Amino acid sequence: MSERQPRHCPAVLIAAPASGQGKTTVTAALARLHRNQGRKVRVFKCGPDFLDPMILERASGHPVYQLDMWMIGEAESRRLLWEAAADADLILIEGVMGLFDGTPSSADLARRFGVPVLGVIDGTAMAQTFGALALGLARYQPDLPFAGVLANRVGTVRHAQLLEGSLTEGLRWYGALSRETGIELPSRHLGLVQASELNDLDMRLDAAATALASTCDATLPPSVTFTAPEFVPAEPLLAGVKIAIAHDEAFAFFYGASLDLLREMGAELSFFSPIRDRELPDADSLYLPGGYPELHHTALAENHSMLAAIRAHHAAGKPLLAECGGMLYLLDALTDVDGQRAEGVGLLKGEAVMQKRLAALALQSVELPEGILRGHTYHHSLTSTELTPIARGLSPNGGRGAEAVYREGRMTASYVHFYFPSNPQAMAALFLP
Repeated sequence: MSERQPRHCPAVLIAAPASGQGKTTVTAALARLHRNQGRKVRVFKCGPDFLDPMILERASGHPVYQLDMWMIGEAESRRLLWEAAADADLILIEGVMGLFDGTPSSADLARRFGVPVLGVIDGTAMAQTFGALALGLARYQPDLPFAGVLANRVGTVRHAQLLEGSLTEGLRWYGALSRETGIELPSRHLGLVQASELNDLDMRLDAAATALASTCDATLPPSVTFTAPEFVPAEPLLAGVKIAIAHDEAFAFFYGASLDLLREMGAELSFFSPIRDRELPDADSLYLPGGYPELHHTALAENHSMLAAIRAHHAAGKPLLAECGGMLYLLDALTDVDGQRAEGVGLLKGEAVMQKRLAALALQSVELPEGILRGHTYHHSLTSTELTPIARGLSPNGGRGAEAVYREGRMTASYVHFYFPSNPQAMAALFLP
């Protein structure tokens, strides 16, 4: 193969001092603003997340993939950026948590790939202190490329002027986004509401883009050079294997890169709804990803023919992978926060109860018999079972987690959302009949 040359594309990483500052709203507004001006915008999300990418895909009109120095890895992150730079006019990366939070952090990724940081700061109830926070983000790590700052949730024009006037040391003002109703994106216990649930999402995105255009400079940021990665083609380890994937309002948490990998390894993917479909597609293997089964557990329980079809799939000795919400579906029963209990598939002995508070949040590395897989856990339920785990997760940051992985025959179930490209051979072994 001929040498692959570096590629150049304007890029910026949108970060904040903390979670909840409105990074996704700002990133989506920027993506829609530049898209409406006729530019091709590619957006990435730093760190594990399923909900933000759904919104960002609608804003940009293109698939959104994860970037992360640990879960995805430097080589894979480099490949994704290099490929995006081939035809994009602008690359936007939404950071995770606070700019410097975690190891590795959003700042680590920005520094490694030379992408300048755009700091988003919630300006609510703030005036000149805005400048101090901006200066801290820009100077805390002297070698961090920094583009400037944007104020979110600003009140009046005068408020925006006060915030802009507080900037020192030549920090660039990128503009402000108002806190007016109709722009901010709604959320629920796991994060933002799914894009498919927002009938007015495009109207919200266009409103945010218009509001941002009236206050900010819409010129492109400086161009960033992305070096070519090493090319490692996927092996056809799943050639001809038919994999059925649950996908509806209850199950939608899967990574685009994971599905891409299955296809690249030769798998034939089909999708079905455990809520509405009466039977499974013709499939060798079954994948039940995470989602919101607790919001639809009564409808899931009432679809008796689907419950029976999944039991029959397992009884036939066919592979089944269930992650988080998918695992809850396989239990004997699931109880929501209001105390309403509904029966599940019954392949995993035990029950789960939804909690009002977060139960676990952590990156996870799991050593299975098939190999080591990386992913993350994020859930608001507690599960009681007498089953003995075959493995437990390990967090690189020492966070809560150590999630159990259960196995019954060819069924593997866990709270962990696996990132399939972290170990293609291991994933192929899980799905291979």
